[in-house]
Amino acid sequence: MAFEVKMPQLGLTMEEGTVTKWVKQEGDTVKAGDVILEITTDKLTSEVESEHDGVLLKIVAQEGEDIPVKGLLAYIGEAGEQVGDAPAAKAEAPAAEAPVPAAAPAAPVAPVAGGRIRISPLAKKTAAKLGVDYTAVAGSGPLGRIVQKDILAAAEAAKAAPAPVAQAAAEKAAPKKTALELMDGDEVVKLAGMRKVVSERMTKSAQEIPTVTQNVRIDVTELMAFRKKINNDLGVKYSLNDYVLKATAKALKNNKHILVSIDGDRIIKRAHVNIGMAVALEDGLIVPVIKDADKMSLGEISEAARDLAERARTNKLSMDEYKGSTFSISNLGMFGVETFNPIINQPDAGILGVCAVQDELVMDAEGNITKRQFMRISFTFDHRLIDGATAAKFELAIRDLMEHPMQILL
Repeated sequence: MAFEVKMPQLGLTMEEGTVTKWVKQEGDTVKAGDVILEITTDKLTSEVESEHDGVLLKIVAQEGEDIPVKGLLAYIGEAGEQVGDAPAAKAEAPAAEAPVPAAAPAAPVAPVAGGRIRISPLAKKTAAKLGVDYTAVAGSGPLGRIVQKDILAAAEAAKAAPAPVAQAAAEKAAPKKTALELMDGDEVVKLAGMRKVVSERMTKSAQEIPTVTQNVRIDVTELMAFRKKINNDLGVKYSLNDYVLKATAKALKNNKHILVSIDGDRIIKRAHVNIGMAVALEDGLIVPVIKDADKMSLGEISEAARDLAERARTNKLSMDEYKGSTFSISNLGMFGVETFNPIINQPDAGILGVCAVQDELVMDAEGNITKRQFMRISFTFDHRLIDGATAAKFELAIRDLMEHPMQILL
């Protein structure tokens, strides 16, 4: 008996995942617990393990394909066992995939939800086979999802359409070519997986939020000396970023009006100081969250930040570990960036950009010149929720803590 491998639901809000890589190939022997493929969902790459012993009989979902939760990925069974010619139909209720006469569905629902077209894997394959542009098809499935009968109906309607209309439809359904002129050596790569999610999130944030970025210069001379002494005396390795996280958490605790989100015509006042910490990966950006950071000591924050960053880079985070941020920090100081405008990580109302530490010569009131160390912070905020003066007070609270480092620990 063949067993179905289906797209797992890794979180309550997960609706679909992208097949990133097949670790096992058709014909390979697998055992329960073996990793058979990798999937990407909401910027997190996860491994899918086999629940059964057997042979990977058939791969249904191809790499780069978006599959809904519980959608069919593959079959595992005994060697030589036959599976259906159109196995993807297993991901849909039978009634929804049965061919029907070419009549338009009653009260069709728009197929787009949250900016993404909802279509079953079988419907997508059928559309490709018949040359139907499914982006113009109204779905009759749950939540406006396009199912096979919608594609079949659209194909029949195109056949019955006058020649000019049918030709126009065919031209629209033809593979799209890039608008850019390609030169020798250029490579075209599909926007997929984590890079696709980052692209969608950043575009959505930039389009929806009226943002303002304010920059503040901080004298971190005393902090750098304080950090060096603490590390030497205690035999620890606290980073400058650890102090930034701790100072920000303390400033947020005393400036709760920064911890807000907008939901339609409602303002949500957040109760927890959950700091999202941006971590750059090879193919995108992920933001694991330090929960209740204001209740942690410097050592606890340092350990949490190091652990989350390490597991983010090795794809070992759980879904819950990059959910629930109420404020975010993006540190580009190690790359020598002097100032930048970070993009807000929705639904947060603000994000703090941390810049490089630089040496500067300063002249005091008596004309004496000394070398000091300065760092800039760039605070981007949602102007619907936070005013400029309010944002400035928050930044100054961070500045005061970092210019008097002992206050960070007290």
